[in-house]
Amino acid sequence: FDVTVELTSKGLAAIDDVIGAIFSYVRMLREEPIPNYVFDEVLQLSELEWRFTTKGNAGSYVQSLVKSMVEYGDISPSLVVAGPRRVALKETLSRLEEPRTSFASNSQREETRSATLDFTNKLVVDNAIITVLSKTFEGKTSSVEKWYGTNYNVRPVSVSTLVKWSNCVKASELGIAYPKPNVFIPEEKGLRVKKKVKFDEAKARSFEGRMTPPTPPTIIRDDDWTVYFKQDDRFGEPKAFVIFQLLTKEVYSSAFFAALSQLYQTCVFDALEEYAYDATLAGLNYDVQVLPRGVRLTFGGYNDKLEDFAAYISRKLSREVGDVLPKTDTEFDRYKDRLLRALSAFDVKQPYGHAIYYSSLTLQPRNFQYTNEQLRAAMRQVMLPDLLNYSSKLWSSGKGEALIQGNLDEKEALRLVSKIDQTLAFKAVSADEYPPRLKALPLPLVAPDTTPTRLTVSEPNPSNNNAAVQVLIQSLGETEKDHVLIEIIDAIVHEPFYEDLRTNQQLGYIVSSGLKAVAKTRNINFIVQSSVASTEKLTNAVLKFLSGVRRNYLEPLNEGDIAVYVKGLLDKKTEPDKKLAVEATRNWAEIASGRLEFDRIQKEAASLLDITKADIIEFWDEIYSGASQGRRIMISEVVPRSGPASSKSPATTTGYAEGRKNGAKSPGGSLRLGVDDIEQFRRDRE
Repeated sequence: FDVTVELTSKGLAAIDDVIGAIFSYVRMLREEPIPNYVFDEVLQLSELEWRFTTKGNAGSYVQSLVKSMVEYGDISPSLVVAGPRRVALKETLSRLEEPRTSFASNSQREETRSATLDFTNKLVVDNAIITVLSKTFEGKTSSVEKWYGTNYNVRPVSVSTLVKWSNCVKASELGIAYPKPNVFIPEEKGLRVKKKVKFDEAKARSFEGRMTPPTPPTIIRDDDWTVYFKQDDRFGEPKAFVIFQLLTKEVYSSAFFAALSQLYQTCVFDALEEYAYDATLAGLNYDVQVLPRGVRLTFGGYNDKLEDFAAYISRKLSREVGDVLPKTDTEFDRYKDRLLRALSAFDVKQPYGHAIYYSSLTLQPRNFQYTNEQLRAAMRQVMLPDLLNYSSKLWSSGKGEALIQGNLDEKEALRLVSKIDQTLAFKAVSADEYPPRLKALPLPLVAPDTTPTRLTVSEPNPSNNNAAVQVLIQSLGETEKDHVLIEIIDAIVHEPFYEDLRTNQQLGYIVSSGLKAVAKTRNINFIVQSSVASTEKLTNAVLKFLSGVRRNYLEPLNEGDIAVYVKGLLDKKTEPDKKLAVEATRNWAEIASGRLEFDRIQKEAASLLDITKADIIEFWDEIYSGASQGRRIMISEVVPRSGPASSKSPATTTGYAEGRKNGAKSPGGSLRLGVDDIEQFRRDRE
């Protein structure tokens, strides 16, 4: 049994008092009777999770079964699956065959209470191990962990502190009490599935079933709101997922507003945590995100209490936003400090993460991704009045988009949207005021015999002696064929790339390749991180590998090889969704992107079946060799400041930012950039 507490700097200074409060709660568990409704709710929630468990990761499930075989197998083989997932009570077989909504008798509840008290009596100070993690301990430790090199100290707790914890104050003196009854637990009548589902899994996994797209959502309202709706016809669960988005230009239009959006999100999550905690226990969840194109609210879980939950959260986030924002400068500074520390943590990320980050900046418009430095500077400037003013206007105007999917009928879906509409009460804007959609910035075209565009930066963390390189190849093609061809290329080169640079050349312990989508485009990325090789050596090794891809891996392909790659991708791409949330998320991605191609997966799968060897080679020649017009490639290098992999510290600018763009080119004609050139480079690509 463990308890984890996230501390502010003030909390860290009062760590003994924080731990004392935890023992005060444990004292309450021992001395004050736990209310009956707490036991009843735990039983009900356990049964809900058991009845409506959805398919998850097969590997994790197998591991849990192995553990259960050890813990429950000797008692009864039937408990291997159910044992860790249902509250263990002495039950008759008939009781276990039906959903349990209450204890069979008062004596059964009292037996459970007695077992709980036996357990809490063991939660004493003498049995506790306290672990405290903080950056403030750096340079103050005396031991090093054997395997990972983590610096740490081990020290006994003083006798006086142990005595203080053992004789802690009553919980009531700290304002701590048992939780109130959970109003979000669905009632049995609310768990009725409204539409009978006839799902044939064997048919869904057949070739015909995989190539048949699921029923798409349809528009049921189109005015100030465009509402897409789909009643569940596949999963047969009493759950629903709803997504509301208010499209507006202003909320993310500057780094200052982006910083305010982070503060807004952090404050409201913290303020609503106690209310939302019970909902989370009862299988409900919510999320609020301020994005480049507006504000998004997401709700999910059992549909019985979903409408009331969504209405309350929406009201607090908009009309009653003052209830969830800081009341004093001291409280505001606590949130601001937390976010500044999170932004500062960027510096200690791994170098390959920095390489990915810097290259990603070059692909997105400035108002879709602000730099870490810009956000830090903006966060330092914001004050409480700025947050109050920003939050008061956040939901004031825009265009509404929504997706309602799951165990709701059309009438209920429309009622839910109307309730949210009345709560937000935003002013509708015209179509010309809608925020623009994300479009990938095209990298500069370079000739086949020219070194690609290169961005070289110094590793932000002076104590990290690893070099890192990412080579990104951009494909601006937006057709189904373009998308599946780059997926096939990735499947072909993924293992050979790792084997060559990691296993054979041993250039680095992190070697990987993969795909990334930016709007409707696709990129294939090759990443290496090393503590022994410089960025120049890593870059040359990656480019040498890529130059040999056609000769070594594409030209030798035969029809059988291609069929294997196609089948692997086809099976992966058309794997039926296992959860309602996955299908809803996929549908929302089509709505949010504006593509509205709800059958896109099946279209891409159909395109896969027509791919030939000539297509693959021609596509590679186009995106890497630049056979027709040139190629679009970005090399992102992160140079460490010390260690065997270090080299001369790169300049922060090559002159590009000052307008000396020809001077920023290398003798071979390729464009060279420093970290201070990124902003101007993005501006030019826009």
